[in-house]
Amino acid sequence: MRPHIWHAHAAAALVGCTALVLGAAGTGVAQSQGRDLGRQVLGAGDGWGSAVGGTTGGSAADASHVYTVTTWAEFKAALRAGGDAPKIIKVKGMIDAVSEGCESFVTGGYDLQQYLKDYDPAVYGNDQVAKGPQEDARVASMANQDSAIKAAVPSNTTIVGVGKNSGILGGSLQIKAVSNVIMRNLTIEAPLDCFPKWDPTDDNNTGNWNSEYDAVVVYGTDHVWLDHNTFTDGRYPDSERPSYFGKVFQQHDGLTDIVRGSNYVTVSWNRFQNHDKNMLIGNGDGHVADDTGKLKVTLHHNRFDGILQRSPRVRFGQVDVYNNHYVVAEEQKHDYHLFGVGFRSQLHASDNAISLPAGASVGKTLKKWNESPLTAENNYVNGRLTDLIAVHNAEIPAEILQSGAGWTPTLRTEVDSPRAVPGIVAGGAGAGKVC
Repeated sequence: MRPHIWHAHAAAALVGCTALVLGAAGTGVAQSQGRDLGRQVLGAGDGWGSAVGGTTGGSAADASHVYTVTTWAEFKAALRAGGDAPKIIKVKGMIDAVSEGCESFVTGGYDLQQYLKDYDPAVYGNDQVAKGPQEDARVASMANQDSAIKAAVPSNTTIVGVGKNSGILGGSLQIKAVSNVIMRNLTIEAPLDCFPKWDPTDDNNTGNWNSEYDAVVVYGTDHVWLDHNTFTDGRYPDSERPSYFGKVFQQHDGLTDIVRGSNYVTVSWNRFQNHDKNMLIGNGDGHVADDTGKLKVTLHHNRFDGILQRSPRVRFGQVDVYNNHYVVAEEQKHDYHLFGVGFRSQLHASDNAISLPAGASVGKTLKKWNESPLTAENNYVNGRLTDLIAVHNAEIPAEILQSGAGWTPTLRTEVDSPRAVPGIVAGGAGAGKVC
C-alpha cells in the first residue's frame, strides 16, 4: 500500500473523530463527532482485528444491556449480566478495584517482615523454592487478591470510558476464551501485586521476586480491539519499588498480554507509559498446538513512553507493527529493548519512529530470543532512516538476526510517514483523545 503522508497538526485534529457505527442492518456506516463510542466498531481493513468478520463488540446491544458504572462492584456485575448477549459498559470516573488497600487481603498471619526473615538467602539459601508457614500465608493472601481484582469480560462486549478521565485502577481484565471484545477510551493503571513471591532458585540461583496480574490479558480469544486507551503504572512506578535481597521487589507483570491461541487483534492509538514488561504475544515456546497459525496482531499509532521491554515480544504470531512512536527515557538507555524476536515469530516492523537519548544503543531496539527472521524496514531513529537489523547485527554480533518475515501486511487503512509519526501520535493516542 502506498503511504499516505499527513501533516501532524491535521492528523491530530482528525484522528478518532471518524469511526464506524453499526447500523440497524449490521453494516458499518461512517459517522463522526459526538457519536456514542459504545456503538462504534472497528473499521474495515484496520489491522488483523478487522479480518474474518471483523470486531463489533457490544455495539448491537439493546437498551437493557447498556450499563453506566461508577464502582468496581457495579462493573463486575455489569460484566456478568446478560451472559454473551451484546452489551455496552460505560465506565464513569476512575474505578478503584483495591479501594481498601492490600491489607484487606491479608490472611493466615502473613507478614512481609517475617517473610523476609524466613527466606533471607543468608539463612534459607538458594537451593530450594520457598516453603513454610509464611509462604503458605502469602499464597492464601494472594488468592484473596486474585478473586477481588480479576474481572472476566464476556463475548460481544464493549467497554468505554466516559469523557476524558475514566478508567480502572488496580484491576485485571481477563478477556479469556471469548470472542468479539472492544475496549476504548480508558485509563488503566496496572494492578499492584500485594504479595510477590520470592523464588530463591530463579535467575541462576541468585533469586528473584516474581509477580502476578496483567492489566489486560487476552487469552484464547479472537477478535479484540484495544483503542485509545492509556496503560500505565500510574501511582506505583517501578522506580519507587524497594529492593530486598539485592533484587527489586517486583509488583507488576504485563500491561497487555495476548496469549494462548488468541487471534485477530488490533491495538491502535494507545499510550503505554512507565512500565517494564509491556506486551507478550505468545507466552511460551511449548504452546505449539495453541499458537501455531494464530496470534495475528496489529499494533499501529501507539506511543510507548518509558517502556523497558516487550513492545512487543513475539512468539509464533504474524504481528504487524507500524506507525508507532517509541520513546526511551534517559534512565533506561542502558537497559531496554523494543522488539523481541521469539520462537517461530513472524514480526513485521515498519514505518515506526524511535526516539533515543544520547548514548543509547540503537542495536538494542531489537532482541533475539530465538532464531526467527523479521522484517524491519523504513524505521526512523531520532529522525533518521535506520536499518535496525544491520545496526543490531553490527553492535551485537553474538545474536545475528535474519531479515525477511515471509509475509507482507495488507490490513492497513493509513500508513503515515514515520517522520510525522511523533506529532501524529502525540496528538491522537491515549484516553481522552477519541471523539
